[in-house]
Order: sequence, then C-alpha cells, then structure tokens
Amino acid sequence: MEFVRTPDARFERLLDYPFEPHYAELGGLRMHYVDEGPATAHPILMMHGEPSWSYLYRHMIPVCAAAGHRVIAPDLIGFGKSDKPTSISDYSYQTHMDWMTRFVEQLDLRNITLVCQDWGSLLGLRLAAEQPDRFAAIVVGNGMLPTGDNKVPMVFHLWRNFATYSPWFPISRIINAGSFRSLGPDERRAYDAPFPDRRHKAGARAFPRLVPISPEDPAADANRKAWQVLENWEKPFLTTFSNGDPIMRGGDRFMQSRIPGAQGQPHVTLKGGHFLQEDSPVPFARAINDLMESMR
Repeated sequence: MEFVRTPDARFERLLDYPFEPHYAELGGLRMHYVDEGPATAHPILMMHGEPSWSYLYRHMIPVCAAAGHRVIAPDLIGFGKSDKPTSISDYSYQTHMDWMTRFVEQLDLRNITLVCQDWGSLLGLRLAAEQPDRFAAIVVGNGMLPTGDNKVPMVFHLWRNFATYSPWFPISRIINAGSFRSLGPDERRAYDAPFPDRRHKAGARAFPRLVPISPEDPAADANRKAWQVLENWEKPFLTTFSNGDPIMRGGDRFMQSRIPGAQGQPHVTLKGGHFLQEDSPVPFARAINDLMESMR
C-alpha cells in the first residue's frame, strides 16, 4: 500500500493546538493521537469525522482534561498527522474499523467515554457495539450509524457526488461552510495543513461513498448487528446534536427512542452547524464532563 506522510513543518505554530504528538503503529501505518490529562484517569475518546482531524477538538480537549479526565483524540488514517494511503480504493469502512480496533487494543483503553461526530460516529458506535466491555458511556453529536435501510437526505447525495467527482476539494472551506461561525485565516490554514496536495486527500474523498445508503452495502450487515447491541445498551448514552445540521437533523430523537441508555439523560441541543465543535465547543465539553461526573 502506497502512502504519504504530511511533513511536520506543515503543523508548526498552529493556532490553539499546543498538544504534544503521540503515535501508534498499525500494520505499517502510523496513527497520530492527542493524549492529554492524567494518564491514569478514565479516557474520553474523541473521534472526528469528514474531512476534519483532531484539530476539531482543540477547544474541548483542555476543558475535559482540566476536569481530571484523560482525553485521547486520534487522527483517523488518511487525516491529520496520521499516514495517508494515496489510493481511494485503499479505504473501506472495514479497513477503518480494523485500524481503530487495533488502536484501542494497542493502547488498551478501558472505561472509555466515546465522543463522536460524523464519521467518528460511524466508526465509534461500531467500536462500542463490537467491544462493549471497553466502553462506559457514549456521547454523540451530529452523528449516526446508518444501515442503508432508510433514505438519506438529498443534500448527502450532492455531497457524495461532489467529494467523488469534483476536481476541487477545499478542506477548510468545506469545514467553514458546515459551521455557523466563520473560521479565521489561521484556523483555515490548520485545517488545510494535513492536505498539501491531491495525494493526501484520498481518505477525505473516500469517506462519503463509504456511507451505507442501500441495504446491500458491504457494511450494512455489520451495522445492523451493531444496532442489535445498541438497542440493548443500558450504559449512559447522551446526544448533543446542534440546531443547524441539515444532514443529521432528527438523528438525536431517533437514537433516544431506540437506545435504552438514552432514557433519562440530560440531552442537549447546542447552537451550531454540522461542526458543532467549532460553534459550541465549551458547552459540548461541559456536557461530557457533567455526564462523567454523574457516573461517579
């Protein structure tokens, strides 16, 4: 498998991203992750989606770490400081699952509170369902675990076609368009930093077409099996969706109605677009801290 590694110089002096790098070796590929807070504390696993990276959580990590939690925020393979296979065909739902499973097992993470959004949810919810003994709680903001059995919004089909066929794929502009607030030039530079040319963007372009949109999708059966676990999930399950996401709108109520652990939780609706970590990072982080405090 051919891959590229973004030069470290691209990540120098990024705004509000002072975190020391950590790396896990996963079958010949290197995955980067942020690891902040007490090493012995129960971990919060913050999983980003498309086409962002751990920079998305830069304002949340310090809030959760200051509350005494260990915060781990990986860059998925193909994103951030992690290695990036250069062919779109190198990426599949299952390869991403395999990479993340190795990551969790290599760090031997236990008593995890999962925090996930976008593709972080497609991977994270599967992880929790397939290794439930490692997870203590789940927090989902603007995410879902699709099985291909339900229709997806037309806006998603447009996004999928754009990611697949457009010769222009401007990472920071995509994130800016999915946020209520406008990113500053230093923030846009940070989001573009991992992707200096088209070879580095294969993973970002691959994700939209890996979402199951038909019952026959290769990942559909595994996701249905994951839902069987989630429909019996009694551990805390909190939704923190935003009020301005046209793709994920209503997903919070759907999960609240199907997952037992969601009953009685202080679900919140935060102000923001798809990337609610940009629009409401502190309220999002406080909701996580409050949940973990209630579990003590």
